[in-house]
Amino acid sequence: MQLDGKVAIVTGGAGGIGAAIAQALVTQGARVVVTDLNQISLETVATGIETSVPGAVASIAGDATSTTHIDAVIELAESRFGPVDLYFANAGIGGAPGLFASDDEWSQVIDVNVMGHIRAARRLVPEWVERGSGYFVGTASAAGLLTQLGSATYSVTKHAAVGFAEWLNVTYGDRGVRASCLCPMGVDTKLLRPDDVPDDEDARLMQRAVETAGRVLTPSEVADTVIDALGDERFLILPHPEVLEMYRHKSADYDRWLRGMRRYQQGLKETTS
Repeated sequence: MQLDGKVAIVTGGAGGIGAAIAQALVTQGARVVVTDLNQISLETVATGIETSVPGAVASIAGDATSTTHIDAVIELAESRFGPVDLYFANAGIGGAPGLFASDDEWSQVIDVNVMGHIRAARRLVPEWVERGSGYFVGTASAAGLLTQLGSATYSVTKHAAVGFAEWLNVTYGDRGVRASCLCPMGVDTKLLRPDDVPDDEDARLMQRAVETAGRVLTPSEVADTVIDALGDERFLILPHPEVLEMYRHKSADYDRWLRGMRRYQQGLKETTS
């Protein structure tokens, strides 16, 4: 995948990984539409990119899970820059921690972390198949390959995001449609380090688990890895290379891995209590 002249959409683009990916794409010569619920932060990001590369970015605020908004974002990209070549389903939420998240809380995190990906793919993949090219990048997490201590909602939906990107790759990869999945561990964003200190034991466990599992990267470091992976059209985009080794250990002896995770969890609980 050569990015110069390509048209991309990035959801969750008002900060963190999404903003960094948008900036990196523009640096490579792409034209980008960024979208997010947070209109003020989104406009700040778009203005910053526009200052560095005039005419390279457009923005539109809205809900990345809404089919109406997805249509509007694609229409903006097409009218401003041309047919969409890449879609980065990056918008995501942490979800309620622990086992006792309500049905409404489960529905919300499934909608954002999974259904937003599916609805965008429904809209774009048929056009890409007809054209013979297109690229879908879903942001999941290392939690989608391993697990997320403290949060069932996050772990389950990130597994689903990996599964959906994998299915797209298998189903449409020979028809010109590429699909990759971004699976970082800790990244220095509001999702990992919110302004308010978590007051829930499971939420503290979740944060501590991510911060101690490996180095916490900057969003720009993650974006650089994404750009490199797109060049090779790699399915798994792993800003933390050690995740692959962890995944191999898990698949080689699942029961041993589970026992190790329980020990790791207990140690974290003892240090955070």
